[in-house]
Amino acid sequence: MVNTIDLIKKMKEYAEDNNVPIITDEGINYIRSYIKENNIKRILEVGAAIGYSSILMALTDEEITITTIERDEKRYLEAVKNIKKFHLEERITLLYKDAFDVELDEEFDLVFIDAAKAQNTRFFEKFSKNLAKNGTIITDNMNFHGLVEDESKIESRNLRALIRKVKAYHDFLENNEDYKTEFLNIGDGLAVSKPI
Repeated sequence: MVNTIDLIKKMKEYAEDNNVPIITDEGINYIRSYIKENNIKRILEVGAAIGYSSILMALTDEEITITTIERDEKRYLEAVKNIKKFHLEERITLLYKDAFDVELDEEFDLVFIDAAKAQNTRFFEKFSKNLAKNGTIITDNMNFHGLVEDESKIESRNLRALIRKVKAYHDFLENNEDYKTEFLNIGDGLAVSKPI
């Protein structure tokens, strides 16, 4: 039997030691509850990193299947190892590709966007066509470590440009007439978007 708690702890330690951004405990707990409450079975994740969130989402219910995309080779290889440790290879399909090169025909109950923040609008536009009729798109890091609210702490020009893109994505969601989005101050900020 896999000792899930130990393996999750090791993944978190690896992420910390190797500077891999993973979702906060509050963020993943909210998503797992959302999956249960809404009977979500098919998930697309944009941004696998080391497989942390896809593993936790898969562990929510044994009928869940996940397709997750990662373009960074080191993170992808780590995710492959982690998914094997949890014996989830049958339920988690990991694609080593740039998300913009991925073409999927199937529909998903949930699209979880947790990749390059500057590309969120493009990810949303690309993968919303794969959303099932009553599906949901959830985006992480809408607060971006508190910097969206308070830009005064930002010294780097690149980071300032990134925060502007996160804000532009917020506006894109707020003004999107096809989706109703709820912004939640959970973890690092979640946007929960549902088709109208």
